[in-house]
Amino acid sequence: MADEIVNVEQAQAWDGPDGEYWATHQERFDRTIGPHHSLLMAAAAIAPGEHVLDVGCGNGLTSRDAARTAGPGGSVLAVDLSGPMLAKAEQLAKDEGLGNIRFEQGDAQVHRFEAGAYDLAMSRFGVMFFADPVAAFTNIASALRPGGRLAMLVWQSGAGNEWMGSMRDALAAGRNLPAPPPGAPGPFALADREFTRNILTAAGFTDVGFASSEQPFNVGADPDDAYRFAVGMAPVQWLLADLDEATKAEALEGLRATIAAHQTADGIVFGSAAWVVTARKP
Repeated sequence: MADEIVNVEQAQAWDGPDGEYWATHQERFDRTIGPHHSLLMAAAAIAPGEHVLDVGCGNGLTSRDAARTAGPGGSVLAVDLSGPMLAKAEQLAKDEGLGNIRFEQGDAQVHRFEAGAYDLAMSRFGVMFFADPVAAFTNIASALRPGGRLAMLVWQSGAGNEWMGSMRDALAAGRNLPAPPPGAPGPFALADREFTRNILTAAGFTDVGFASSEQPFNVGADPDDAYRFAVGMAPVQWLLADLDEATKAEALEGLRATIAAHQTADGIVFGSAAWVVTARKP
């Protein structure tokens, strides 16, 4: 990577197998979280000519949408820990002829952003993994001009996300799986509104707001399709990692049954809930 990495554990995952899986299944992931994505883009309210920082850009759909809206007079800097996803993002941007995006691999917690260069910092589920979130958002704020905006999607609690809760229960295999400590890097690190508000306030943001996005989470066309996709997801792999082969087989049968129980006319659909978080730099 081009600069210092302090979030070493997350970098190893996202610049390795987790990032490779997301890059391989880019279309599926984008489709699955698409209903949340549209609300993020509406909240971002990008205007022609604006300069946008996309944090944790992943496979780059947010970056490409931002670049199209900002137009030739605007620009997008897209940053991520994941080499595999950045490679996918760059190729997709090239295929679409978008020349106003620059992709950089780096850790947004310490990345050397140009001070005051951006009108908007945005992220779609890319900011829940910081080792030190106050330091990370302080660094992101430094990249914004006075009056600059923040718009991001983060997951609400596990209780509001059936896709994770149901799979977690199915894979427990008799274990008592403790919830991660509040604020620990992971999908639900910013689920608590007061916790997140305090982080953003400490980082220098004001006017912190939360809008709920409760959306279907479609993981496949049918049980077999959804099972093949779900079994390779990082949270599922984490839950299987310390099981012996017999218990793992039992857990996977439980996962298959849970998936089949969520068959609808539109495919395998779970519930999901996210916050669209907005804030402003004074």
